Amino acid sequence: MTPPSNNSSRVPLRYEDRKLPDSARAVGPTPSTDTIRVSVIVKRKQPLDVASLQGRQVSRTEFLNLYAADPAAFDQLRQFAKEHALAVDESASSLARRTLVLYGTAEQIQRAFQVELQEIDHDGQRYRICKGAMSMPSASAALVDAVLGLDTRPQARSHLRRLKDLRPAAGVQSYLPRQVAQFYNFPLTLDGSGETIGILELGGGFTTGDIQQYFQSQGIAPPNVVAVSVDGGTNAPTNPSGADSEVMLDIEVAASIAPAAKIAVYFAPNTDQGFLDALTTAIHDTTNHPSVISISWGGPESSWTQQAMTAMDGAAQSAAALGVTITVASGDNGSTDGVSDGANHVDFPASSPHVLACGGTEIFTSGTTLTSEVVWDDLAQSGGASGGGVSTVFALPTWQQNANVSAATNGGTGRGVPDVAGDAAPETGYQIEVDGQSEVVGGTSAVAPLWAGLVALLNQKLGAPVGFLNPKIYPLLGSAAFHDITQGNNGAYSAGPGWDACTGLGSPNGNSLLSAL
Repeated sequence: MTPPSNNSSRVPLRYEDRKLPDSARAVGPTPSTDTIRVSVIVKRKQPLDVASLQGRQVSRTEFLNLYAADPAAFDQLRQFAKEHALAVDESASSLARRTLVLYGTAEQIQRAFQVELQEIDHDGQRYRICKGAMSMPSASAALVDAVLGLDTRPQARSHLRRLKDLRPAAGVQSYLPRQVAQFYNFPLTLDGSGETIGILELGGGFTTGDIQQYFQSQGIAPPNVVAVSVDGGTNAPTNPSGADSEVMLDIEVAASIAPAAKIAVYFAPNTDQGFLDALTTAIHDTTNHPSVISISWGGPESSWTQQAMTAMDGAAQSAAALGVTITVASGDNGSTDGVSDGANHVDFPASSPHVLACGGTEIFTSGTTLTSEVVWDDLAQSGGASGGGVSTVFALPTWQQNANVSAATNGGTGRGVPDVAGDAAPETGYQIEVDGQSEVVGGTSAVAPLWAGLVALLNQKLGAPVGFLNPKIYPLLGSAAFHDITQGNNGAYSAGPGWDACTGLGSPNGNSLLSAL
């Protein structure tokens, strides 16, 4: 690989190699003629400080004028692309999304960014990885927050747990999503009319037949569901043992609570590039206009590069400024988040301080009444548990200052996860329809769309989006708006009065939360 003539003026971009699994096998260099597309995330015209807005939501015009990418920066990066024989996909690029999409052969990409691309085999699948420090000419590098698309390994996992995979310790009682919403006193006289719920999916698909069967069997009019393709991702249903269960859980939970809301499902490849592009596409979708976005996928902070987390959190900041709520599953592996290094970890993007992180509980009911609730923890039965803990990446947000997050077991003072909770235990799980089969599932995957459905109802009743909820709900700590969960643990952390690293502020009392807002 011959360096370009201006190599001396190049500067490194912040990039860290992701750790390879022990079972990964090196295959060799990426074929030089392979076509590669990268998403270049461009800095804002001016910094965006969500806290300084003090809850004010900006219009899309104001956002474009102040917080989007600068057209001059795009022009300068187009020149960088031209000098390195790369093409620009203008149709996939966006100033609002701050994304310029470049493509070329592997050889051209390696020369442009001074990296080495290699192929690996893992679990019978071939992936591309990036070796070495990425760099750009200094004038171009100064404009860039991240370059994503060089690493094609799966970035996230679905936070869904199936009842059939669990060895239940006691009796099982499953529910329809609308029953769970009744336990939580949701304002179910509302139906989400005029709202759109966005759902991000990194695999799987849905069938119209399943959706019609599921809702008609409950006497609910089937929702209007549209699929949005991102980076070549498509609505591609396969079978119930794959990601289809995640897709159908998300749709069926959200639409059961807000049946008149439009459901826009954004399908993208399971890479850091695909995940970010799906999120920014949903946030800036001026066709479907989602007012709330549900995310049931994630991975430990330690499995992400810093540039990818910075870019994802930047997108979440844009959503907060625009009044778009993001609900995110906090993970299903308790306080370790499934990392076997003896330490505690939190899941990302749930740990972004600009999303509503959703943890898990197990509910106990009598008739239509919620009688008690504990932290979801099936770890002793080879199951899962509510993800939660303290971020090692993101600082403690101002709105969490009085939540005693610093009392966490690692002594850290980072962003505490989760913010809120809801029913996630497979033993008290959700009845769904997937690929013609009925199934009972749980996991914090169910809690993100549960909260997204509630947000759609709140937005409908209030006549305006509630937007970034966190600064609005932490002052409600201990109020009737939440059921405070005080029993159980997720491994290293135990529930107790007030905020905790298992269930956050607690589960919702929907009507009381509506009154408080």
